[in-house]
Amino acid sequence: MLQVTVWNENRHEQKDPIVREVYPEGIHGAIVGFLKEEPFQVRTATLDEPEHGLTDDVLAQTDVLVWWGHLAHHEVSDEIVEKVKQRVLDGMGLIVLHSGHFSKIFKVLMGTSCDLKWREADEKERIWIVDPSHPIVEGLGEYIELEKEEMYGEHFDIPAPDQLLMVSWFEGGEVFRSGCTYQRGKGKIFYFRPGHETYPTYYHKDIQRVIRNAVKWATPTKLPKPIYGNAKPLEDIKAKN
Repeated sequence: MLQVTVWNENRHEQKDPIVREVYPEGIHGAIVGFLKEEPFQVRTATLDEPEHGLTDDVLAQTDVLVWWGHLAHHEVSDEIVEKVKQRVLDGMGLIVLHSGHFSKIFKVLMGTSCDLKWREADEKERIWIVDPSHPIVEGLGEYIELEKEEMYGEHFDIPAPDQLLMVSWFEGGEVFRSGCTYQRGKGKIFYFRPGHETYPTYYHKDIQRVIRNAVKWATPTKLPKPIYGNAKPLEDIKAKN
């Protein structure tokens, strides 16, 4: 059974009654709620747990890690970030949601600032599917429409995605690359834009479908880890004169 860990810094829920009203079980609780409808084994981890809940044992048992953070990116231990990075390189899938674009782990894997424009104005977001062949968008229509969301706008300082699946349009006029895939080492990464903490975005059935599909897509391969360094020849090499 696929092992999924949902990581959330869980700070907005403690500080803001509006967020607590929208997500009484936390953002991680809302995500776990719909992931448990799949044949996944799902656990949660949060910032204030020892080792941020990402112990060596938890990481070793995680096939796909889902990450949501915002207020406290700087509080995430560099040591834990390095361990998560290594697990991704070794094959663990990583799904980065919304403001996780500024997380240490996403920035170190992208190698860029991951900065962007933003605005909170209760505006409509229309997420257009620009690669309808990809398994992450299976079961969707031409677009997903959210009545109210936070705006993220270009330029989004990320490397060119391996695959660009979705582009958002906002009521104020901006556009944004909102569904991007990457490969790092043996691991697969998906960045998905929507999910501001004061909006009920993670209860939207199409948003849930994207995240479910992404977890399945990011499942580790069964191939052995590549061997690097000096290598003995597989065939006899005839010495040159």
